[in-house]
Amino acid sequence: MTQKSMKNLAWVVIIAIMAVSIFFVFEMVKNASMETDLDEYMPKEHPAFVYSDQAEKWFNIKDGILIAIENVDGIYNQATLQKIKDITEGLQDMPEFEAADIVSLYTADNIIGNEEGLDVKSFYKNVPQTAEKLKELQLNVASNEMVQGRLVSDNNQVALVVAALNDSVFSMEFYDKILAFADSFNGPEEIYVAGVPIVEGTMAYLGPKDMKTMVPIVILVIVIILYAVLRSVRNTLATLFVVLFSTIWAFGLMSLTGIPIYAVTIMIPVMLIAIGVADGIHLYNHLDLFMQENEGVNKIEAIKDMLKNMWKPVVMTSVTTAVGFISLLTSEVLPIKYFGLFTAFGVMAAMVFSLVFIPAAIMVFGIKKKKIIHKDDNNHASFAYSFAEKTLKHKVLVISVTAVLIFVSIFGIGKVWINSSFLENFERNSDIVRTDAFVNKHFGGTSMINVILESENDGVMLQHDVQKMMVQMQTSVENVETVGSSFSIADYIKRMNKVMNADEEAFNVIPDENDLIAQYLLLYEMSGDPENLWKVIDYDYKKANITFQLKSDNSKELNKAIEAIEVFRKPFEEKGISINYAGSGYKALVFTGLILTGQIKSLILSIIIIILLLSLMFKKLSIGLIGSIPVVLTAIISFGLMGLLNIPLSTTTALISSIAIGIGIDYAVHFIDRYRINALETGDKLATIRETMHHSGRAIAFNAVVVIVGFLVLLFSVFPPNRSLGALVSMNMFISFLATVTIMYLVLYKSNVFFNKKNKRTDI
Repeated sequence: MTQKSMKNLAWVVIIAIMAVSIFFVFEMVKNASMETDLDEYMPKEHPAFVYSDQAEKWFNIKDGILIAIENVDGIYNQATLQKIKDITEGLQDMPEFEAADIVSLYTADNIIGNEEGLDVKSFYKNVPQTAEKLKELQLNVASNEMVQGRLVSDNNQVALVVAALNDSVFSMEFYDKILAFADSFNGPEEIYVAGVPIVEGTMAYLGPKDMKTMVPIVILVIVIILYAVLRSVRNTLATLFVVLFSTIWAFGLMSLTGIPIYAVTIMIPVMLIAIGVADGIHLYNHLDLFMQENEGVNKIEAIKDMLKNMWKPVVMTSVTTAVGFISLLTSEVLPIKYFGLFTAFGVMAAMVFSLVFIPAAIMVFGIKKKKIIHKDDNNHASFAYSFAEKTLKHKVLVISVTAVLIFVSIFGIGKVWINSSFLENFERNSDIVRTDAFVNKHFGGTSMINVILESENDGVMLQHDVQKMMVQMQTSVENVETVGSSFSIADYIKRMNKVMNADEEAFNVIPDENDLIAQYLLLYEMSGDPENLWKVIDYDYKKANITFQLKSDNSKELNKAIEAIEVFRKPFEEKGISINYAGSGYKALVFTGLILTGQIKSLILSIIIIILLLSLMFKKLSIGLIGSIPVVLTAIISFGLMGLLNIPLSTTTALISSIAIGIGIDYAVHFIDRYRINALETGDKLATIRETMHHSGRAIAFNAVVVIVGFLVLLFSVFPPNRSLGALVSMNMFISFLATVTIMYLVLYKSNVFFNKKNKRTDI
């Protein structure tokens, strides 16, 4: 094939790749969608989620949007009460809510006693117009424990409107709509919007928005560093286009298959940047060294030599990296499965582009002429040789330091904890955190755990001893620092017993007669809205829902509350009643636990598969074990540092192990393959390690510098998870690099692998 025909073929390759990429871009613009409902992240078939979903239907459990109205002079004035009414009615008119699910001082039931028995009526239908009526309203609220402290703060300066949101209606459009609606009521009262949907919505909004801002900056910095390493605009752009094309194809395929973008999958470009640039750096590094050592070589010969020597390590690193991500399919969390699948696809696409697009770009745009440098005059070679020899000379120190790091890291791993908190993904001084803190300060809490009591026998929940045990549980759990309040059928019974006994506080207890409890409920059903009752007990009185409000969604605090609840499991079981959990707070806790167990399974599985693949590729089991050293060390040290620095595992940080495998195995494969080639060529161990350090060690160092500097830019992100991602990716890059050129190199050298008795052996 002539040079002209090869150049024409190269143009065809470039145009074809660009044409398909443009198609995928249009596909993304047309069909790409962002999944903002975090319930869709949950594995629907998991028993905990199946039960929770069922319980939510039984008791109409929904996440609530909380709108707090603050008047520092007190809410008991005509303007503020009118505003509470207007906000309530405005929410009732929105299609995203059911009118019965909007609870405020305006809609709350006031259970009172009268001459005929029990009466249930609203606190006000029309805003009181006189001072006497306003005072009467205030006294009525103050005497009702079911409202005071729940819908009106104890200092009477803040009122709360709770709007339970219908399932699967949350969207960014609705998020903007509800914030604009609340903002329209600002002044002179302060309006605050909080609740789980708002926190989740803000995270779904800010995370991708911040990543859209930071990724271009990361790319810009990586381009600058790439140019400093490759010393060529055309080489830098070709390497960058490999990453961009692989990202476009990954997201294009997602759009083509109708899979939405999740908060987790938005990190795919970050992963592909970290991994994709490696192939280009190694290819161009080999090309440069070949041209420096071969004067007068033309570009066709250079391309052939590059592909001949580099296709195998490029394919091996891509396959092993893809396996690391494919192992995430073991996760029970759907977005993580998609993350693993499409990142693996992007890695393989980057491999193809590296082996096809880069040679085509070299064929079309040529090669930058390199100055011929003899090895004796090459500063890079001299440094590489010196590093190899000194590492070998001080091998005891290197091994000792590594052992200490492993020991300390194992200690740190014991301190690693999982955090299901969405709120802690934000800056402490951010509006969303300050708003949540404000509502938590004045009310029971913005996070919920629903405890479902269930028996096979009708009427059990109306027995006075069961009711009293509910009260004991509520009182005990409320002693946990972050538990603000609780609510159950027992609160209704206590209130009715009190008002039926002249409002005397001594009767604010569960009565001792089962018949009296049943009578109270009958009176309530006749006088009030029984729909409210079915939120805390079922029609057959064999299931009950106790809601605990927490002032934090931190996993440690949720677990403390659950520990306090579990104390009552055995006493309830003795009465034939089981304890189960439901609601978004509990599901978030289970969700993060699944992420951790999924990561552990995928990490172990991927390491095993990688050892087997490397063993098959190099036809030696020992090579598989040696090649896994950077991966294992990076994972151990990374998780150890997270424990020591109190960085919790979350949906972001838990995925760092995937990067550790993807990056660590790349370095190992390139280093081992070059070591094998040099061993066959020289037959001398010292010469082999010197040349390997000069060739692959140099490329690995370049790759590490490019990505470490690029991802350190994420430390300037306004979104804390992205800062954690940047710091951990950079740290993993450095650990993988260092582990490859020190401890793995020493094990490789001392193992005598690729050498036999006929080889020359030179030990230090």
